[in-house]
Amino acid sequence: MQLVCLLLGLGLAEALAVLQKDQVAQHAIKLYQSKATTNGQTWVTSRCRQLVGLLRQKNVVVKKLEAAAAAVAKDQALSEAERHFQVHTLEVFQKELNESGNLVFQAMHSLQRALQGDYRDVVNMRESSRLRLEALREAAIKEEQEYVELVAAEKHQQEAVKSALAQNKTLSMLDEILEDVRKAADRLEEEIEEHAFDNNKLMKGVNVEAVLRVEDDDESGGKRANKSRQKETDDDMGLSMLIDSQNNQYVLTKPRDSTMPRADHHLIKDLVSVVMLSLPCGWICTLVGLPPMFGYIVCGVLLGPSGFNTIKSMVQVETLGELGVFFTLFVVGLEFSPERLQKVWKTSVLGSCYLSLLMVAGGLVWGQVLRIRPTQTIFISTCLSLSSTPLVSRFLAGGSRGEKEGELDYSSLLLGMLVMQDVQLGLFIAVLSAPIHTQSGDLDSFLSGSLHVLSLLAQVLASLAAVLLLCLLLKLFVIGHFYKKLHVESKGNKEILVLGMAAFVFFMLTVTEFLDISMELGCFLAGALLSSQGHIVTTEVMGCIEPIRDFLAIIFFASIGLHVFPSFVLYELTILLVLTFTLVIMKFIMAVLVLSALLPPSSRHIRWIVSAGLAQVSEFSFVLGSRARRAGIISREVYLLVLSVTTLSLLLAPVLWRVTSHRWFSRAERKIVT
Repeated sequence: MQLVCLLLGLGLAEALAVLQKDQVAQHAIKLYQSKATTNGQTWVTSRCRQLVGLLRQKNVVVKKLEAAAAAVAKDQALSEAERHFQVHTLEVFQKELNESGNLVFQAMHSLQRALQGDYRDVVNMRESSRLRLEALREAAIKEEQEYVELVAAEKHQQEAVKSALAQNKTLSMLDEILEDVRKAADRLEEEIEEHAFDNNKLMKGVNVEAVLRVEDDDESGGKRANKSRQKETDDDMGLSMLIDSQNNQYVLTKPRDSTMPRADHHLIKDLVSVVMLSLPCGWICTLVGLPPMFGYIVCGVLLGPSGFNTIKSMVQVETLGELGVFFTLFVVGLEFSPERLQKVWKTSVLGSCYLSLLMVAGGLVWGQVLRIRPTQTIFISTCLSLSSTPLVSRFLAGGSRGEKEGELDYSSLLLGMLVMQDVQLGLFIAVLSAPIHTQSGDLDSFLSGSLHVLSLLAQVLASLAAVLLLCLLLKLFVIGHFYKKLHVESKGNKEILVLGMAAFVFFMLTVTEFLDISMELGCFLAGALLSSQGHIVTTEVMGCIEPIRDFLAIIFFASIGLHVFPSFVLYELTILLVLTFTLVIMKFIMAVLVLSALLPPSSRHIRWIVSAGLAQVSEFSFVLGSRARRAGIISREVYLLVLSVTTLSLLLAPVLWRVTSHRWFSRAERKIVT
């Protein structure tokens, strides 16, 4: 019996290309009747006849629908909009009939492909599964469109009934007002609706995937009795979470109905949790003599995936943390006057470049010993050569102001080198895609990749020149008048001053981002431009921005803790400690050697404290590592090692800074006294 069904399926699939669908069914009956009689002849014959009857009935209904649509189109008693609506409704029903008939024959084609396949060939089975999945996705899109059209038709029908009833009775003044408001609301919804689904479904690179929709029932207290009714009426004010097959979670970013206010309560709860737990963690670290930022990182560990896993909106929390980085670098620029920049710019540029080259050279040596690909080695070495500007700026903010004056002006050099590393970060991000083109290893690929790198470097250098020219023009013609205007308008009201400074930061950030340079560099330049207006301006701006900077910095350091995985660190503790200490010591020694060669003899004593500030890895290695992993430059195991070593180096940095600063400041003070 099964063999006969399979033969029928194959016969139907072959005849489909040359026969009409109702003729296919008749052909199947003749084909089956020509076979030897079996026990299931009656069952198969009845099913084939049923298929023939359904297809004939469908053809009759389709012809009637076409005639009805033609009659409606000629009906002059109907309005243009009503005529178009009725014709469209008939077309939707006709499309539903045709799609239902096509599904039968698509299933037969799928059966034929499966019969022709080999169950031992996994590749063939995967390809067959992919084809079925694509067919289901296309069918899901069509069905979703038809459902939306039917819902619109139902709504139009209800409105037509209401309109007919309203014509049969006299409306009060209030009803007439509400009717006008209803029509205006319908026009408003039509104007603001973007039709994002229809506009993007056919774009190149758009994939259709199956997702799970999890309804947010926090506000309803878990009551799901009326959930289906709420979903049908589309009156649910909560947010739904979508989960795809890769376990990525998504929340609503823009609703279809923009007239109804919505709030992401998950994000609010996450921020409340971070702030509430950061207080005791930072307080305890202060009591035991550690920097409070260490406590904020511990807070992120406790709330993150490796802890209680209470943070639901990780991407949103990390995005807010990036704002902390922006304002931190803006404050760094405020403290970094152009006069100080002129003193250390040459040492900063050469020092950061030499340090990166030494790191890459050392990485290549280790890569040859461990037999690691040069592309991967260069990426890891460059990534680990960067240091954390926000972390060091917090170190410098905690020191006394007297340490930054005179002969012990180590902060200018340290910040200058960190800013140049931010410039290198922009260059590195720009050329990150180049190693992808050279993965094949042939000569043509290498040459094309080299030319691509050179062109990108030229673009970035041209962008840097354009940014510096813009800064010069702003300093000469704009920034002074801009701040004076803000100062006059903000007397007795600091809101205008705060908004003006934030707008200026975001303007510089947008300019550098548009020119494919590091956004952090734009924030630093914004602060440096304002610092050129004098100490009074710097003090006033600092008083307004520092509270915002401190709050957002807490979220930033907590977001670092979200990527700390104690279980992985404990499992690989030995190798991670060896790698971390080796990296910290190597960066410290390399920085000491570079600064010993560049600094004049009278200032070489500050090389120890500057090297201690550079002996850690920037948090931007998280971003670079994730991009390199997606691009296939590094593997998952290497990415986790880079992530863990970066985190451990950031945790070790406060201890190294405190030990080095205490020892060498005490020695310097003794020299000054003697």
